[in-house]
Amino acid sequence: MSTAPEDTNNNKDSADSLLADIRKKITEAFDIFDHESNKTVDVREVGTIIRSLSCCPSEAELHDMLAEIEEEEPTGYIRFEKFEPMMTKVLMERRYKPSPEDQILKAFQVLDTDNKGYLTAEELTKYMTEEGEPFTLEEMEEMMSAAIDPDKKTVLYKDYASAMAVEET
Repeated sequence: MSTAPEDTNNNKDSADSLLADIRKKITEAFDIFDHESNKTVDVREVGTIIRSLSCCPSEAELHDMLAEIEEEEPTGYIRFEKFEPMMTKVLMERRYKPSPEDQILKAFQVLDTDNKGYLTAEELTKYMTEEGEPFTLEEMEEMMSAAIDPDKKTVLYKDYASAMAVEET
């Protein structure tokens, strides 16, 4: 007796279910920013939508994604019918996965040359705006509002790394 056909059906059913879940998440995330309910979003919101789906592309990767889905004559808007297939593929391939907590923690430890267990707001601002892919002022303010310990006025990066880590679903 062979159970191969049944196994194949179970695998197909779970793949179909996964695909349906992914498409539902994409639709829900897109709809939040579709303010006019016309299946379009402002191109400036696409990065936020993608990141809300637990994808963490670099700015360069985000620009490549936008180039793939933008109209030939850019309108400033992205249509759902172009966004959904691209984003489905990205999520199915598990591209741009967020870093796990231990990697985030190691990155902060590299910046903490004195092994204090924290970074000052000034240190973090310097690193995040002057090195690598610099944060914008808006991104920096958003990060600081979440990262700074209000009592100590420092970034206790072990706690912050835990908060930044995205659990695999």
